[in-house]
Amino acid sequence: MKLYLVQHGEATDKNIDPERPLTEKGKTDVGRVAASLAQAGVRVERVIHSGKTRARQTAEILAESIAPAAEVGVSDHIAPLDDVASFDWQTASGGADTMLVGHLPFMARLAALLATGDSERALLAYQPGSVVCLESNDAGSWQINWMLRPELLS
Repeated sequence: MKLYLVQHGEATDKNIDPERPLTEKGKTDVGRVAASLAQAGVRVERVIHSGKTRARQTAEILAESIAPAAEVGVSDHIAPLDDVASFDWQTASGGADTMLVGHLPFMARLAALLATGDSERALLAYQPGSVVCLESNDAGSWQINWMLRPELLS
């Protein structure tokens, strides 16, 4: 099983719009990431986001490219400061390849917890629109397969 942990794309400043939708750059960056993932053959059965506007928009852009038949769902347990140890990723994923779209520090802490057992370990340098692919092995532990940041794409 694979988990794709995504930080939402660049969002509008809360002083400009308290809903914090994606900026044009954020939409463009996420679109480029989505196209790259689709070209690489990445497919997921579930896409789940935090419910915040910027995460929903990011999830919708990604789902259109890599999960067109999947329902995009919402989780009340992946907000920025939620406890990663209490997040039930097994139920959320249903055992299928799943993409979670949310915020820092939650995404970085979840990746660290799954890969090292320590959610406080600084492991990844997320930037808006970044995707990290984790895969579980036969022993039930997780490893980081790759990370893609928008800045790597032309």
